[in-house]
Amino acid sequence: MKPQARAVIGYGLAGSLLILIGSLGVGWLVADSPLTRWGLVIWLRSELAGVALAVITLTAGCWILFHAWLLLRYLTRSADAAALPVVTRAAIIWSAPQLLAVPIFSRDLFAYLNQGRLVLAGEDPYTTGVSTLANWFQRGTDIGWAEDATPYGPLFLWLAAGVMRVAGDSAEVAVLLFRLLCVMGVVLVLIFVPKLAEQMGTDPASAQWVTGANPLLIISFISSAHNDALMVGLALAGTWCAVRAGRSSGGVHWLLGVAALGLVVASIGTKLITLVMLPFIGLLWAGSRASWPRRFTYWTLTAGLAGGALVGIGAIGGYGLGWVSVLVGAGSGATFWAPLAILVAPLAGLWLLLGQSPDIVFDTVGTLGRIGSIIVVLWLMFRGRQDRVFHRMTWAFAAVVLLSPLIQPWYLLWILPLFAATGFLTETNRQWPLVLITGVTGFFLAFGAADQLSVHQFLEADLTMMLLSLAVSVVGVTLILFSDARARSVVLSGDPAAS
Repeated sequence: MKPQARAVIGYGLAGSLLILIGSLGVGWLVADSPLTRWGLVIWLRSELAGVALAVITLTAGCWILFHAWLLLRYLTRSADAAALPVVTRAAIIWSAPQLLAVPIFSRDLFAYLNQGRLVLAGEDPYTTGVSTLANWFQRGTDIGWAEDATPYGPLFLWLAAGVMRVAGDSAEVAVLLFRLLCVMGVVLVLIFVPKLAEQMGTDPASAQWVTGANPLLIISFISSAHNDALMVGLALAGTWCAVRAGRSSGGVHWLLGVAALGLVVASIGTKLITLVMLPFIGLLWAGSRASWPRRFTYWTLTAGLAGGALVGIGAIGGYGLGWVSVLVGAGSGATFWAPLAILVAPLAGLWLLLGQSPDIVFDTVGTLGRIGSIIVVLWLMFRGRQDRVFHRMTWAFAAVVLLSPLIQPWYLLWILPLFAATGFLTETNRQWPLVLITGVTGFFLAFGAADQLSVHQFLEADLTMMLLSLAVSVVGVTLILFSDARARSVVLSGDPAAS
């Protein structure tokens, strides 16, 4: 490895370590965590100066990691064979400190903890909220989960129950075990994103840089430990098997096809959203020259095998198919950055001025968006070249994500690996996708560092710390874009030789 690459990786590692340190002060902890008895942690969480230092450290760490990510692209965008190992090594090294970080940017991890407890208590998480459990709030779960049914599949609930059976009353052990599950997903991402890029004829190192080394993925999948990591990793592994099955014959064709279905079904059993991939998995399995009768045959085979497996998953857990109906109806609400939410914001504001809840506007547009996404998926199932099925699947999944008024930052990581493998984000003759993905990554880093802070209420400093974090972000972006021509050229120039 060249000294320049070592320096960039070390620089990113420093950023990741700063995030780890900052998380001790403003990350999410359960009320009785042993960490809260450490002198340094007490100061970082209970004194204004300590909290301010933690906020600055966390936010600065995010921007150092982001800067290192851009510099890594600058060093490795020549598409030579040595680039992929460098990018992969960077992703692994930058991720390592986050295994020990206090959860940041989200506390959904503690909802997993309590849902695992629900399963162990013999309750049905699809009909029972975590508020039925003793000490559920002290276990760190956001109050929004109190009465809500789980939005996760039975397979993940089994894993959550297994984690809690091993962890017992230790939230710290549970967090580490959930993180290890997410690491399995990230490992699958790091393995199969480059493999899919190779199959699509695009640069594996660029795809790995966009996805595996992306700070948003590292924080969302490791620091926050979203179970989407496992869902995405399994789906990518299954997609690669389907692509290879379509290009193979004989026993290998069938073995890889069945493996593809098994992996994608496991992904669906984690979160239902990857169900949208199934018809395209069938098309990939059928092969690039499949006739219409062959396509329908493989659709039937895919639906039969996957449907049987999903019924079996529900039956083993005692949920039947009720879990599917619950999950289909999940996900109401809106986030202000979602395209549909932006589009109807004036109407929602007018509705609010009339003394009505704007929720009806967002719920209505959400329903229309779902209908629209179904139409797009059906269209892409039946229209388009058979040798472009992977690309069609990517756009179908994107429609499902983007035609919703509710888009959490980590939802973009559902489709980012697919777009990365197609080369759409990094082709030098089309720079705006790279500008978009770096801009979106930076925006969500700034938002997460400012909005998702655990600050004691008695300090009455929530707004102050948010503004402090935003100020650090402004300084960070300014320094990166205006004082470093290399980082600036990655975003604004499609020429690998630009400096």
